[in-house]
Amino acid sequence: MRVTQSQRPAGGEAGAPVPGGTGLDLNLLLALDVLLDEQSVSGAARRLHLSEPAMSRTLGRIRKALGDPILVRAGRRMVPTPHALAVRAEVGAVVERARALFAGPGAVDLRTVSRTLTILGNDALAAAYGPALFARAAEEAPGVRLRFLGESHLDAPLLRQGTADLELGVIDTTSPEVHVEHFRDDRMLGVVRPGHPLLQGELTPRRLAAADHLTVSRRGRLSGPLDAALAELGLSRRVVAGVGTFAASLFILLRTDLVGLVTSWARPPADRLGLVTFEIPLDLPPLPLGMAWHPRHDADPAHAWLRGCARDLLAGGEPGAPPA
Repeated sequence: MRVTQSQRPAGGEAGAPVPGGTGLDLNLLLALDVLLDEQSVSGAARRLHLSEPAMSRTLGRIRKALGDPILVRAGRRMVPTPHALAVRAEVGAVVERARALFAGPGAVDLRTVSRTLTILGNDALAAAYGPALFARAAEEAPGVRLRFLGESHLDAPLLRQGTADLELGVIDTTSPEVHVEHFRDDRMLGVVRPGHPLLQGELTPRRLAAADHLTVSRRGRLSGPLDAALAELGLSRRVVAGVGTFAASLFILLRTDLVGLVTSWARPPADRLGLVTFEIPLDLPPLPLGMAWHPRHDADPAHAWLRGCARDLLAGGEPGAPPA
């Protein structure tokens, strides 16, 4: 729901009281939604086609209406207050419902939508599927900005809070109201540099366990399903290092004799670096690949488009090359 010049009240500021003396100001909700998304007065001003002074005055009106600063200065940035974070999801939901209402009964033209949609997921997912997803957005919904948010070492209800719009990957949410759609089961592969000693001869569980290993964990864990599978055979591996991101692990593996793990759908980034993947000679549990979202987005056309893109890209198998 973009505010145009014709929709904006005289004087260039966002927000005008609804007739009837109720004091309800729907334009302020739109401005609040954009401010919380941008966390910047200048960024919100650009999105709403306002001057920065006009946007500052609008923020002042929002602060007065809600009795809260909403955004406060932290160094050179502005950050939302606890109250702003608490109402962010509901504000976004109201704005989305208003968009759907004013769009009418016909299909929404995604080329006219101006939105930022935030995807929560492992950085391997962004590396593997980001190019194709960005290319599709440029063609079908050029006004939609896609923002990948890396997984945190803390478990927080980011979908419920409205911090993220869609979660992709191995979904382990425990929020009962969150919708989860399963795409397919994935598997883990080993990954090493070209010429690694493990690539010579038959790879047995004992040889795999004897190598030095690198783990990837947002929580800093140094063990996982591979260790459990080895333990059933009376074996244990030596984990000599751990990193928090998939991308960092690939560059480390490229220049060491360490052994890493990668999901099958995340092979393309490893392949492009010249790394070699191999089947693990153990019975590991499957990894359920899917997506999750809060039900407040069910009827939102832009969110439905994003879910469709994710379904097309992830449900079919390993990612292909991005469109030319």
